[in-house]
Amino acid sequence: MNRRGMLVDLSHVNDMTMSDALHSSRAPVIFSHSSARALTGHARNVPDSILKLVRANGGLVMVNFNPGFVSEAVRAYGDSVTAWERALRVAGVDSATIRDSVRAWTDRSPKATLQQVADHIQHIRDVAGIDHVGLGSDFDGITEVPVGLENVSKFPDLLAELLRRGWSEADVRKVAGLNCLAVMRAVERVAAEMRAGR
Repeated sequence: MNRRGMLVDLSHVNDMTMSDALHSSRAPVIFSHSSARALTGHARNVPDSILKLVRANGGLVMVNFNPGFVSEAVRAYGDSVTAWERALRVAGVDSATIRDSVRAWTDRSPKATLQQVADHIQHIRDVAGIDHVGLGSDFDGITEVPVGLENVSKFPDLLAELLRRGWSEADVRKVAGLNCLAVMRAVERVAAEMRAGR
């Protein structure tokens, strides 16, 4: 993948694979839609030990907006709904009743917020560094969104939140896209070097 100039995306892999790829790849890797596990214990989020490897690799973690990835309360509640649904199935409850019950539980779910997404961006910056965090949203794959980040028209509100927290405009530009472009350029450079036999 390095030789071909392909981005190595680790958002759907386990911790061992994250570590192996980060130790093996000459080019920067990305997490196209993952958040910080220190804040939300979702298995697809990136632990601090891996964030430090991302920094050394020159890679990028692009924060996912999925409520279960950015809010520990939402993640834990989702686990309880899954357990409840499983218990109903084991008890032989019919599928329509299960569907209605799960919908009622889901309607009472806590909500993730734009501020929690900003917390993840902040945490990744604090651990990995400003050059290693970006926006991954996952709007093309998620069915629920944080309050205040309902669609792409709300990106300016998220960037404004970072500015409100004291971020510089230069750092906000990096998060908004410059970091991703830098990683793409680095991946292309490594590919050219490898094809040239260096």
